[in-house]
Amino acid sequence: MSHELIPEGLWTGDYYNEGTGKSDIFDTLKEECGVFGVFGHPDAASLSYYGLHALQHRGEESAGICVADGDSFNYHRDMGLVKEVFDKDKLESLKGNMSIGHVRYSTSGDSRITNAQPLVFKYREGNLAIATNGNIVNEPMLRRELEKAGSIFQTTSDTEVIAHLIARSPKDFVEAAKDALQRLVGGFAFLLMTNDKLLVASDPNGLRPLTMGRLGDAYIFTSETCALEVIGAETIRDVAPGELLILDRDGLREERYTAPGRKALCAMEYIYFSRPDSDLNGSNLHSARKRMGSRMALESFIDADVVTGVPDSSISAAIGYAEQTGIPYELGLIKNKYTGRTFIQPSQELREQGVKMKLSAVRRVVEGKRVVMIDDSIVRGTTSRRIVNLLREAGATEVHVRITSPPFKNPCFYGIDTPDRRELIASSKSIEEICREINADSLSFLSVEGLISAIGGYDEQSYKGGLCLACFDNDYPTPIDFDGEEKMGCSC
Repeated sequence: MSHELIPEGLWTGDYYNEGTGKSDIFDTLKEECGVFGVFGHPDAASLSYYGLHALQHRGEESAGICVADGDSFNYHRDMGLVKEVFDKDKLESLKGNMSIGHVRYSTSGDSRITNAQPLVFKYREGNLAIATNGNIVNEPMLRRELEKAGSIFQTTSDTEVIAHLIARSPKDFVEAAKDALQRLVGGFAFLLMTNDKLLVASDPNGLRPLTMGRLGDAYIFTSETCALEVIGAETIRDVAPGELLILDRDGLREERYTAPGRKALCAMEYIYFSRPDSDLNGSNLHSARKRMGSRMALESFIDADVVTGVPDSSISAAIGYAEQTGIPYELGLIKNKYTGRTFIQPSQELREQGVKMKLSAVRRVVEGKRVVMIDDSIVRGTTSRRIVNLLREAGATEVHVRITSPPFKNPCFYGIDTPDRRELIASSKSIEEICREINADSLSFLSVEGLISAIGGYDEQSYKGGLCLACFDNDYPTPIDFDGEEKMGCSC
């Protein structure tokens, strides 16, 4: 198949829209990964399958499950969606009452089977499997130090770093894991499993979400509560920043590997990444997003005929905006969810306007109307311009864009796959300039104060409501400069 006539960014591999980041026709942010763990259930692998399926939105490039039965490991992982990687026979071969699972997005160039998780290693105390969500900022420095000491790395994933730190320690597994975790800087949620133990750890700032649930006598751990609902488990609590949970034949022990730092849960989990039926710190995401839309209406009202949201993450906010203003909410944009992996070469027209492969404007809804288009963020600006133009082509007389987050100006070092700062349109252009760039009649962003207020209920007494807002205000909760060797984005 020839790629010569295909514009850069529309066809980058064996199938249309393969990969993430710049290779996506949408310039939306990419989530890092999702993790799911089970301890003490005879059908651990099946539970992990259903849990990972619920977390599929957090990673669509690879999936894997590793199980332990007290004596040995069995695992399977591959590239693709959960339903593509696992079938009945594969699940039936994964016997054990303890498991960890993973779904993964990768940064461009690292989409390969060797980086698919859980990563599995031979270890002096038996087997070791690791799954993580997030990013270790000081990974390059640690990797260089370990390589100088003789470590040989098999992957480009920074998850492998903690395995080497544990393996080189003379201490027992739990103490070695504590020492290793103390050396990491970044945002992460770790599941570490040996033949007879499961360790669960959250970074000292709680940047990445991690929740504990119960299903009968079994313990469940997941990146989002929606995965607990799927398997019928009850939510117990969030894993605290700096906490280490140890599960073995003696049950659950709650310890710490370090003192908690400044609370800083990623605000983009509320705005965009987590599913609307998930809860974060007791706050339902759909309700929080509705409040963002309502607050947006109070801050930046515009008279219009219809309100529509960009599917899927902005629908809740669009409903909130419509309810606050009294302007009717309509499905003015429809997302086609079945175009991500197709080997059929698109037509020349669709190569030139690839966004139509995934999104369509409903002409009968927007034609002749003044439209308020609600979206959650603007990254490079190219997607917003394409969607605005879609609405105009469908006959909208005016398109007013309202973004339910502050301007995204700074890269993420904690697990979100973000472009370089120079590619973030808000880092170099004013709101008026961005408005012209995306061809909108007007443009407004939600204020930082409005965002914190709308999320609400997390920790109003904490600094910035207990949220990480660094992508908006450049105030990072951890050190990010390691002599130019720091790693940003997602590298799990």
